[in-house]
Amino acid sequence: MSTEPPVPETRVLAIASHVVSGHVGNKIAVFAMQSLGCDVAALNTVQFSNHTGYRQWKGSRTSAEEIWSLYEGLKQSYLDNFDMMLSGYVPGAASVETVGRIAEELRSRTASNPGDFFWVLDPVMGDNGKLYVADDVAPAYQKLLSHADVILPNQFEAELLSGVKITNMETLEEAIQVLHERFQVPHVVITSVSLSHSDHPPASLSVIGSSRTSTGKARTFKIVFPAIDCYFSGTGDMFGALMVVRMREAVANAPDAEQLLLRRAWLSDDNVEAVDLPLARAAEKVLASMHEVLTKTCQGMEIEMLKAEETLDRRGVSPEEREKGLHLLKSRAAELRLPRNVQSLRSPTIAFRAVKM
Repeated sequence: MSTEPPVPETRVLAIASHVVSGHVGNKIAVFAMQSLGCDVAALNTVQFSNHTGYRQWKGSRTSAEEIWSLYEGLKQSYLDNFDMMLSGYVPGAASVETVGRIAEELRSRTASNPGDFFWVLDPVMGDNGKLYVADDVAPAYQKLLSHADVILPNQFEAELLSGVKITNMETLEEAIQVLHERFQVPHVVITSVSLSHSDHPPASLSVIGSSRTSTGKARTFKIVFPAIDCYFSGTGDMFGALMVVRMREAVANAPDAEQLLLRRAWLSDDNVEAVDLPLARAAEKVLASMHEVLTKTCQGMEIEMLKAEETLDRRGVSPEEREKGLHLLKSRAAELRLPRNVQSLRSPTIAFRAVKM
């Protein structure tokens, strides 16, 4: 059996939220990336007892000044030798600008070899038509887009960044083209697309990705996968963390790896088809791992909720207390079961395939 690590040796700076209990933000990112062989430094943008979906929590947000100070602390001790950076939830426009400043400084050191640094940007702003950040955060992200290598917005966030209202596959492709051309984003992956389409089975979702050509044109692919009828927390954080690892792996294993690793954003030649892009190969593996973990989390959730209802019934609590208790217990049950399913991160047994759009 091969003892080779799943990815080349990689040092990652992960800038995202942190919770004491549960699996969101950097609690997911650090575990997932370290489980797949990366060395990860976590810079936490919030320190909360639990994620906000519980509707009650304690803790504090990290200011823009504190984020920069922590980075400077790394720099002064020669601990800023990062190959990749992953950024997730950042509280406020000033902090978003600071994260961009960190990325620009790390990239400035690779002028002689642009492929030595790669930034995976998850522009966490909202979902399902609802913002959960201030109004000035989206413009702050727009100013940074050209400095990122791959962005991972959901459907709503892609609308905010591109200015294109996404109502069907045609407008979704238009939004991607805007991100490539106007904002000069090399790679785009739009997650959890729920638009209906003739070739989508019932109860399915899709991920749409694209790597731009040298002239800025989109090379779009999609991956269709079964929807799981459960509520989960932290899925976007898991997607981002796994994309870091699998993109690094896909580029290292590409036929033209030697050339790709010298280029900014590891962009493939124009003659590489959409489904053969390293981005497509990476997204396939990410979705396979995610589907397995989410399926197992959902199975465990059903058992936990049955036990929770029995416990509350035995205690004879009031209807109001029972409703609150069920919400809190459901939130806990929806935490992704990563430690028990680490093998699904490393070697998922299912497979998804990208198709050209």
